[in-house]
Amino acid sequence: MNRLAGVTSPYLLQHADNPVDWWPWQPEAFEEARRRGVPVLLSVGYSACHWCHVMAHESFEDEVTAAFLNEHFVSVKVDREERPDVDAVYMEAVQAATGQGGWPMTVFLTPDAEPFYFGTYFPPEARPGVPSFRQVLEGVRAAWSDRRDEVAEVAGKIVRDLSEREIAFGAGAAPGDQETAQALLGLTREYDPQRGGFGGAPKFPPSMVLEFLLRHHARTGAEGALQMARDTCERMARGGIYDQLGGGFARYSVDRDWVVPHFEKMLYDNALLCRVYAHLWRATGSEQARRVALETADFMVRELRTAEGGFASALDADSDDGTGRHVEGAYYAWTPAQLAEVLGEDDARIAAHYFGVTDEGTFEHGSSVLQLPQQDSVFDAERIASIRRRLLAARDTRPAPGRDDKVVAAWNGLAIAALAETGAYFDRPDLVEAAVGAADLLVRLHLDEQARLARTSKDGRTGANAGVLEDYADVSEGFLALASVTGEGVWLEFAGFLLDHVLARFTDPESGALYDTATDAEQLIRRPQDPTDNATPSGWSAAAGALLGYAAQTGSTPHRAAAERALGVVRTLGPRVPRFVGWGLAVAEALLDGPREIAVVASEADDTASKSLHRTALLGLAPGAVVAYGTAGSDEFPLLADRPLVDGGPAAYVCRHFTCEAPTTDPAELRAALDG
Repeated sequence: MNRLAGVTSPYLLQHADNPVDWWPWQPEAFEEARRRGVPVLLSVGYSACHWCHVMAHESFEDEVTAAFLNEHFVSVKVDREERPDVDAVYMEAVQAATGQGGWPMTVFLTPDAEPFYFGTYFPPEARPGVPSFRQVLEGVRAAWSDRRDEVAEVAGKIVRDLSEREIAFGAGAAPGDQETAQALLGLTREYDPQRGGFGGAPKFPPSMVLEFLLRHHARTGAEGALQMARDTCERMARGGIYDQLGGGFARYSVDRDWVVPHFEKMLYDNALLCRVYAHLWRATGSEQARRVALETADFMVRELRTAEGGFASALDADSDDGTGRHVEGAYYAWTPAQLAEVLGEDDARIAAHYFGVTDEGTFEHGSSVLQLPQQDSVFDAERIASIRRRLLAARDTRPAPGRDDKVVAAWNGLAIAALAETGAYFDRPDLVEAAVGAADLLVRLHLDEQARLARTSKDGRTGANAGVLEDYADVSEGFLALASVTGEGVWLEFAGFLLDHVLARFTDPESGALYDTATDAEQLIRRPQDPTDNATPSGWSAAAGALLGYAAQTGSTPHRAAAERALGVVRTLGPRVPRFVGWGLAVAEALLDGPREIAVVASEADDTASKSLHRTALLGLAPGAVVAYGTAGSDEFPLLADRPLVDGGPAAYVCRHFTCEAPTTDPAELRAALDG
């Protein structure tokens, strides 16, 4: 075992028995490189990464390669999900130098952590245009030995160039109607009308953009926005990217038609998409959207929930194919013969037609990924339900993909918001309870006495890495959603603690710009800062949304002002690159609408009339609306202050900036007030 044996990251633990003498990211590793006078190999990946596993097997488990690494380098392994700051800084360098990036990320550093040579996956044997990993190692060793001054000069220039890449457009006014309309026009130009989604292959679920489209339609009535969201969601739900048996979404589709996924299933994708489909149902009443939201929520609880009540990060793309080989997609793909073995010939023919399983296969080696290419109405619903149950039961006997059990604070925040809202919309208190359980874990294990967040935990053990901006923002978002759904003001209070850290430790006091790491975080070669979305909302825009929601609940002027200042970057980027600031545009829609503040004053906490008004408030389409729910005189929510019952019964007050319209006791009137 090497130095990774005692860490909490499942990804690093996968490398603990490599012959490579790995170090985790820590100052001692760079001190060792300085003492020995050798460069550092930085290898960054994550547990569910297919090509990370491939490179590990080909190179890091190879005794000869490991011996060369151990002699000439200090090797540092980083889990990008535990240290997104390290990943962001060096990925920026990789992309600037090569024009592309990805994982595994392979970077060579000086003992001062300055990068000088970059790449991603390197094969064990040279290919056209791609050197072998051994050739790269030998080349770097030779350059370090023979041209050390030149290497130092290159590294110094790279660091200087990176340090000059400050976000210069953080200040300024938030987006207005003109900017959001321009963003919608830009998305329309990039939209794929035949297949849904945006751009070509590989095609990723555009979760944050879909939220913007739904909010923009709710505020402006723009039918094109709703059409793009609805059609994209339908295409994804019918495609192979969605698990047609067990629910939940894969990371992305390798093709434009959503047929063949990259099979890893991430918590963050499923949390974001669960919420999108729940919001689509709220806007349209789509039965498909309801089904997908609930199946995705059930998938998260069934397959990702940990013994401590949090949610694990991911399921691997690869699994044992039954012959001892680790194969991508082995758990999910089917051949006609496998269908017949489980279902018998007659039902197998129906299943093949229904799920698009062909003799040629849509995936590899004659296997197919299950889709829904046909309209459901042409099939017998009870027979299809029986087929699905039997196939799922048979699949459960296959070797399952590995699970990355670490609990990431930010992604659990996204899951809390999704499960709380989905449970409230569809009368599933078990989903709300799951959200509360995850929130309890974050408070119990991830928050210290100063309300500072730890990034991760595993098996009830808190990780050593500090939370970054997205952790504070997404957990705040989850707590705010939970407060609205449960009527428990303690979650609003915890959100306030976290957002105070955002204001004090992550925000530039002069420009209002946000940084991904706190002022007192470990100093890297540059302080990471990125307002654009990736697979999840950027910490910048997520913080803006949480600050705005908290201000709407409490009337806090500093929190609202900080949100507006942070949205200045969206005013600049939204019309230019709307696909990459989808959540920022969604937050801008909330700001343009108010956001609306709904105070539901209950006569008794659980009486039917009060609960009906509360649910109606939660189902309102007003973008980013917040809901306070409690009995008259409750001090848990500022919005409830001085809001009396009406004729002794429950009432709802719809407000903007704490100025309210006349209260209503009629759910239909409340619905009309929120959907207009």
